[in-house]
Amino acid sequence: MLKFEIIVSLFATMLISAVVTPFIRKLAFRWGAIDSPNKRRMNKIPMPTLGGLAIFVSYTIATMFLLRSQMPTHQLYGMFAGQVVIIITGVIDDIIVLKPRQKVFGISLAAIIVYFFGNIQMSNVSLPFIGTFSLGWFSLPITLIWILAITNAVNLIDGLDGLATGVAVIALTTMGITGFFFLNVGNVYVSIMIFALVAACLGFLPYNFFPARIYLGDTGSLFIGFMISIFSLNGLKNATFITVIIPVIILGVPITDTIYAILRRMLNKQPIMHADKRHLHHRLMQIGLTHRQTVLVIYGIALIFSFISLLYPISTIWGSILLTIATLIGLELFVESIGLAGKDRQPLLNAIKKVVKENTSKDNH
Repeated sequence: MLKFEIIVSLFATMLISAVVTPFIRKLAFRWGAIDSPNKRRMNKIPMPTLGGLAIFVSYTIATMFLLRSQMPTHQLYGMFAGQVVIIITGVIDDIIVLKPRQKVFGISLAAIIVYFFGNIQMSNVSLPFIGTFSLGWFSLPITLIWILAITNAVNLIDGLDGLATGVAVIALTTMGITGFFFLNVGNVYVSIMIFALVAACLGFLPYNFFPARIYLGDTGSLFIGFMISIFSLNGLKNATFITVIIPVIILGVPITDTIYAILRRMLNKQPIMHADKRHLHHRLMQIGLTHRQTVLVIYGIALIFSFISLLYPISTIWGSILLTIATLIGLELFVESIGLAGKDRQPLLNAIKKVVKENTSKDNH
């Protein structure tokens, strides 16, 4: 009976999100939360943002009312306070555009709130061949860095219609399945909260997919990224190689895009926060894919990462290490083939071509 009630509540959450979104769209026009076309943006007409507000409202109704009996009060209120700070930061950014440092301040404040009042933190680390040790005073800065990194990574991939929302649905679904069946986190409510956010995103996605009628905005991308980061931390209180690597692999798309964006800007001697049009979705479109095809290809990449993440809980430690190495090599080959780090930066591909060329020359002699 309880499972049936949860399923009904999740469907209700999705429906609420779908019903609320058109009202949020009108609100965005009224508040002036509009993305106007420019050199950096992909939209050709002014587009309302604030879409994340619909996701936040439906998710909050789900966790505070529909699924309230499944949630621990002490953690729920602490998380809610952090969510409100993130939403306020996103709404302000969508209306007047915040400076990067102001946005970082908002995320950091939300992270500190959930750390102290929601007990969302990384406390201990267990590493293979080394053992377990307490993070002590390093717990807060490491937790803060984790939340900042994941939140900004999701924010960075929100560049095409339905991209960030769809990738988030794939990542969150995998995270919920992994946490419930494999990691034995011990808190079933975490998986319920994850699927509540999935339901909220699914209700919004039809309005956001190409051709979009409303954007997530920073309100949505920051909120979703923030929630993914704190959900993953629920399984990282006593972090092991497996519990750390799984969310990293699940979030392979935004993390990869962020790492290579930073690397690309450092190599070009540009500020790390410098915006460009060489993100993953930009590169795929530049090599000839349409808007819709690019989004679907990135969904496919996200699904591959999710499948790989599901192999870790059933692998030995050596199997996990080999899987990680193979994933990194495959990822680097893909990144170099589309020029994500730069057209002239293909060290692995060049090395392979050199070996093949040398072997071909030997065979000819």
